[in-house]
Amino acid sequence: MTATSLISSVTRRLDGRVALITEGASSIGEWTAKVFSQHVAKVIIADIQDELVNKAVTTTYGKLDIMFNNDGTVDENKARIIDSEKDDFERVLSINLTGLFLGIKHAFQAMIAALKGSILSPASISSYLGVTASHAYTCSKHAVIGLTKYAAVELVQFGIRVNCLSPYSIATPLVTKFVGVDDYGLENVMKSIANLRGVTLKAEDIANAVLSLASDESR
Repeated sequence: MTATSLISSVTRRLDGRVALITEGASSIGEWTAKVFSQHVAKVIIADIQDELVNKAVTTTYGKLDIMFNNDGTVDENKARIIDSEKDDFERVLSINLTGLFLGIKHAFQAMIAALKGSILSPASISSYLGVTASHAYTCSKHAVIGLTKYAAVELVQFGIRVNCLSPYSIATPLVTKFVGVDDYGLENVMKSIANLRGVTLKAEDIANAVLSLASDESR
């Protein structure tokens, strides 16, 4: 293999692939879309943050083929306006769990003809611990693990790999708002109690892990 072809293979790990990234307009989703775009994937993002979606398409990536705004709760993509605690709990589960179920359902239908594909779900440290986030978020992320395991067993017969990532806490707008500290304060706290010393987890790190699982290197 020549040096040129080696460099090309390293920088085009998702060449010919189509990636649908939910919550792709900010934080982990934004970095994942950026990394996938750099590796020549055709990137589609879905997000309910209208302004950030438009910004992503015009300034951040430059290679996005399609964008759409979607809360992921129903096939018709209709967002609900919710203000009570009960409805808020149901809304979080609808987005994090029902939305994920629908995403897996439609993704594998698109992959089944090719008898290959990779589906990656966003789990969390809250998938394993019970005191890191709200009760609704924690319940939904625990359920992501179960849904991922079931889907992995069901879809393996079609050559489709199903995995999830459970990242440690990082400084995203959602997390800092929930905890009530800025990015610097959150990162310092998380570093002080982390097992791996001297490392500050960033959204880009998670995006690179997603890239590894999405590419053929993880088959």
